[in-house]
Amino acid sequence: MGLLDPAFYEGDPFPLYARLRAEAPVAWNAAAGFWALTTHRDVMAVATDPATFCSGQGILVDEIGVEYPSPPTMMHTDPPAHTRYRRLVQPGFKPTVVADLEPSVRRAAAALVELVEPAATVDVVPAIAVPFPLQVIAQVLGVSGDDWEKFYEWSEAVIPGATDWPAERRAALQAEMFDYLVAVATERRRDPRKDVVSTLATAAPEGDQLSEAELAMFLVQLLVAGNETTRNLISGGLAALAERPEEWARLRADRDLVPHAVEELLRFTSPVISFMRTATVDTELSGQAVAAGEPVLLVYASANRDEAVFGSTAEQLDVGRHPNPHLSFGFGVHFCLGAALARLEARAVLDELLDRFAAVEPAGEVVRAPSPVIAGVRAAPLRFFA
Repeated sequence: MGLLDPAFYEGDPFPLYARLRAEAPVAWNAAAGFWALTTHRDVMAVATDPATFCSGQGILVDEIGVEYPSPPTMMHTDPPAHTRYRRLVQPGFKPTVVADLEPSVRRAAAALVELVEPAATVDVVPAIAVPFPLQVIAQVLGVSGDDWEKFYEWSEAVIPGATDWPAERRAALQAEMFDYLVAVATERRRDPRKDVVSTLATAAPEGDQLSEAELAMFLVQLLVAGNETTRNLISGGLAALAERPEEWARLRADRDLVPHAVEELLRFTSPVISFMRTATVDTELSGQAVAAGEPVLLVYASANRDEAVFGSTAEQLDVGRHPNPHLSFGFGVHFCLGAALARLEARAVLDELLDRFAAVEPAGEVVRAPSPVIAGVRAAPLRFFA
């Protein structure tokens, strides 16, 4: 069993990560033809050197050897094109924009948490983790929150291993999503509103502006990345806390720990397991020669448990951990644009649950998705106690 085996991600991958860090931090996967990087140092080295390790030749193992006529997402671009995209979309994610969203984000969290009955078994995936970030993304897009179930299908269709749907259905859903978002982009350009999409559609620093196709490309990324990672942070994070009642008690006793807890849950759950880069020149990592054209897989989930950075407690959940240099939002030029929004959403859910419940415990098996990309949680039955 290894990094390409779906069953690997349904179980506990961390013992293998620890072995790789100790014995083969830069390990060749002959089956698919890539180097797996499992230490914090090597993942950081690649993330901060886009000239040597590019994104333009694919960011997923499934994309090895695939050539796109145009980038499917902004994540598939490198400077200077990426620098341009970043400059054009940054206005939609300024601190003031996220701050303006906070009241409605907290209202959405409160409405879902109010439905959780004390001592009753609740699967937090469909009850909170799935609808909440999708409702927030609907607000960001300036569309009806009633469409969140359709957004969920579209998003799942994009992520390798997230579902067992046939390729034809996934392709049809992805095409449907793109057509929908193109229509939204076109309408906002014609008739701007007070929403993030309108900000992105009308931003034109130095006379430069996203085309409608570029705007739709970014909206696809926003819809998928903006809910998948937050959803699995919430579900995986709550499941982890339920298994460690002493950490929930710490948060109840000291609410100032909540921001630290969010960072720790990001580290501990690593919602994005890995992304790929490709070497543009002959180079080396930790003494291992890497040839031009060879893919390297940045295993964030392993880097976030690296003892060299997080010490002897790297495998433990510590809601007070600080500092916490995790790599769950990436690093360097591709640092996640939506990081501030994801942090806000996680704080909102934790705050609402901590306000209402003194304790939480597991109420059944946590079921994980067999995806090598997203640390998906398909079911997380819990019980909360007032």
